Amino acid sequence: MNSASNLILVGPMGAGKTSIGRRLAEQLQLAFVDADRDIELRTGAAVGTIFECEGEAGFRARERAALAELFAGDGQVIATGGGAVLDPANRERMRQRGFVVHLDVGVDAQLQRLARDRTRPLLQRDDHEQVLRGLSAARASLYADVADLHFDTDGLTAADAACALLGMLEGRWRRGGVAA
Repeated sequence: MNSASNLILVGPMGAGKTSIGRRLAEQLQLAFVDADRDIELRTGAAVGTIFECEGEAGFRARERAALAELFAGDGQVIATGGGAVLDPANRERMRQRGFVVHLDVGVDAQLQRLARDRTRPLLQRDDHEQVLRGLSAARASLYADVADLHFDTDGLTAADAACALLGMLEGRWRRGGVAA
């Protein structure tokens, strides 16, 4: 059994990191943190605005700093942004400070889940399917490399996915770091 201070969710946009993460945190009686929302609160600007003003590199630097602080905490379910695994330092901190779950989803499901979403900077183009396939090709091995557990959310509601994932976590992860 893996003992870790935090439960960290990684995966592509639309995999359910935030919606499933909230439910997991509630069931596990842990704090929930959405890393992108945390960055927005720290900066007073939306992720899209940060991308627009500072570019992806500027956002990734802010993300790295925010995640370093978040991962230093204990007793949290942390939903990372889809690109958080791009930074080697983020991946190392994830391994050190959490049990990492890769929430996976196929491109067809992503397209359905993100069809009305206009907030994602990397989807501000007309070729959503091509963008999502490219991101998947570039990031899939990074998600797999850092993950302690892989969980496919295709065809599941957030509630059903959280329920199934709780069952999978039993016997694999135990909250460590502080008294549970």
